[in-house]
Amino acid sequence: MSPEALQDRPAEILQRLIRFDTTNPPGNEGECIEWVRGLLEELGCEVRILAHDPERPNLIARIPGGGEAAPLLLQGHVDVVAARGQWRHEPFGGELRDGYVWGRGALDMKGGVAMVLAAFMRAKASATSLPGDVILCVLADEEAGSDLGANFLVSEHPELFAGVRYSIGEFGGFTMQIAGKRFYPIMVAEKQICWSRATLRGRAGHGSMPVRGGAMGKLGRLLGRLDSRRLPVHVTPVARSMVEAIAAELPAPAALPLRGLLTPRLTDRLLDLLGDRVKTFDALLHNTASATVVGGGEKINVIPGEVSVELDCRLLPGFGPEDMFAELRALAGVELELEVIRHDPVAAVPDLSLFGTLADTLRELDPAATPVPLLLPGVTDGRFFSRLGIQTYGFLPMQLPEEMGFMDLIHAEDERLPAASLEFGTQAIGRVLERFV
Repeated sequence: MSPEALQDRPAEILQRLIRFDTTNPPGNEGECIEWVRGLLEELGCEVRILAHDPERPNLIARIPGGGEAAPLLLQGHVDVVAARGQWRHEPFGGELRDGYVWGRGALDMKGGVAMVLAAFMRAKASATSLPGDVILCVLADEEAGSDLGANFLVSEHPELFAGVRYSIGEFGGFTMQIAGKRFYPIMVAEKQICWSRATLRGRAGHGSMPVRGGAMGKLGRLLGRLDSRRLPVHVTPVARSMVEAIAAELPAPAALPLRGLLTPRLTDRLLDLLGDRVKTFDALLHNTASATVVGGGEKINVIPGEVSVELDCRLLPGFGPEDMFAELRALAGVELELEVIRHDPVAAVPDLSLFGTLADTLRELDPAATPVPLLLPGVTDGRFFSRLGIQTYGFLPMQLPEEMGFMDLIHAEDERLPAASLEFGTQAIGRVLERFV
């Protein structure tokens, strides 16, 4: 099928993308990237392929604009996580069933890549006058830290993004139903990775002679505290804007407890009281630390004098590793040594200049839309582009059924996306390309 035909069938683009098994590790994004390259070159696009590892390439293409605006970056990754468990349909089959495209990556994020690719191809084919250059960047390796993808490009080829102020990528623009209202959270900020290691020490000994208060006991107390307690409440500007924007649209009985989350002395009690109804906001109002990897001990009859636990720590914007470590020490109740394994900082304050354009676009396509800013509890490739002063907006609009939880299907079995939502998202991104001054 010709590129001109595919650009009007974003659901079919997604089906094709899913059929490339780009499970990371090992990734093997090469064939998928080459397929995208072929589509773009047939439309007359100049395409560059850049790779730290030849099997893990990244693609860059550009449409020249009128020079009235800074270049706009469209970016997305084509690697996916493993497809384990029991699936109703083949995870790499890209099947269209019951109005959904099924398969690993449908939501994260080959569906988004299908949208930006289709919008980019339409803009190229139509010769529409664009206010500024539009850069398409199809990336590898996001699911394993982006060192071969966005991090590589930003570090080794920053000139490709000269002058860019804004980027459109994951996650955001999907519908979220609350009290009968349809919200579209647009990501404007994300938390920071701060992977860390806690080491605990104590007296070693023979397994036949129990040691009280040793390294293992300290680890147990630390894990118990992490499981039963939260770190301190922090109401950041983005979280406040998000909660207030949602509360403003809700009836008083629903809005009152939501606004109460913004009062730190009430936050944790309300989170416990309201449970699943407000679980989305828990990680947006705290730095978090999840124990993921425990190490220690060599023999069953030797009590170790040292054990460690790796912590997936996520920092709110504006916080640093030392802030997290101070909070962990106060919570732990035991002596521990803390070290940073990896910290990917993000800008403390987002640039919201393009937010109004994105929000207006959604309202045009869906008069019932209520766009709100989103602080993402996870991370995206946007954290690397932010090092170049680029503000990323999570804007991949998807109209989802009320019973379909977007975050519940990310990295899960039976990942899928309504085929109709792909056209909705493509139209929204296409309109933004025409008006991003």
